[in-house]
Amino acid sequence: MMKFLVTGGGGFIGANFVRLALTEGWGTVLNLDKVTYACHPATLAMLEQLPNYQFVRGDVGDRPLVQDLLQSFQPDAVIHFAAESHVDRSINSPQDFIQTNVVGTANLLEEVKTYWQQLPPGAQERFRFIHISTDEVYGSLGPEDPPFREDTPYAPNSPYAASKAASDHLVRAYHHTYGLPTLTTNCSNNYGPYQFPEKLIPLMICQALAGQPLPIYGDGQNVRDWLYVEDHCRALYTVWQKGQVGQTYNIGGNCEKPNLEVVQTLCDLLQTLLPRPHLNYRSLITFVSDRPGHDRRYAIDATKIQRELGWQPRETFSSGLEKTVQWYLAHQDWVEAARTADYSAWLVTHYGSVLTHRP
Repeated sequence: MMKFLVTGGGGFIGANFVRLALTEGWGTVLNLDKVTYACHPATLAMLEQLPNYQFVRGDVGDRPLVQDLLQSFQPDAVIHFAAESHVDRSINSPQDFIQTNVVGTANLLEEVKTYWQQLPPGAQERFRFIHISTDEVYGSLGPEDPPFREDTPYAPNSPYAASKAASDHLVRAYHHTYGLPTLTTNCSNNYGPYQFPEKLIPLMICQALAGQPLPIYGDGQNVRDWLYVEDHCRALYTVWQKGQVGQTYNIGGNCEKPNLEVVQTLCDLLQTLLPRPHLNYRSLITFVSDRPGHDRRYAIDATKIQRELGWQPRETFSSGLEKTVQWYLAHQDWVEAARTADYSAWLVTHYGSVLTHRP
């Protein structure tokens, strides 16, 4: 059975990958996670119930710790999710993003390189380092521009995107300089179960369940390509199985939608699944001042991974969104546990105090 060292496996995408890996028999997992605000205790508790799972609390930038874990666990692959990932937070605290996404990745790569170089030839041949990145490294698209391809020039516009671009370049350099067998994936906006409610879809679900305003930046016409998280995780497994070392694969959901349409669709779904007397969820939509440097449009061309590796998303936006909403409705204890004092303070910082009060 394959051994995966997963960094950031307590976060949204990482936790979904770990869950699928263990329930579908992809291999055993050692999860290294720093346990920051976005790592929900109930998510970690869920993972602890699964077989063939180990958890270590720690930082990917802690080289002695990483060295020890690599030597003791002897992974066949490192799946690198660990990152600060929210643009809004990067605008307020860019140094946190540089430290985790750039310095942390650099330290991790150095230890993985040393571990890989010491492996016997067969194990060296099998080993892979999978680096999970974002479409935001490519910058912003105009309405008629073609979607991002793997050869689209980098043009990051936020501290978050810049920190991920830097980490992508480090991964590429370790392959070309040292021969480390790396693969990089750049994904579009993920949504699904276990996502901390600072990103658009879970934020709207949590606000709506509390009967509170649904904040939308600017005019709501910023366009994103939406990818159901389990589809993303299956794509990563496919990249590990079939991807060509040194290559980059873009992973998208073939689903471009403006933010306002996403929120309106979500409101209509909640109106069906959880109708409430005298409440039209759409009436909670509240436009707020746009954030600085807000990219207008992202779109992914996933032709390469579809053509070369045979991956396709299983979910449509409609089916994925319904699964997502059903999960949050069935796990309202998880939602309530996320709505801490720190979380409420974050809402005030980014959207204004009006959003923490019922309209």
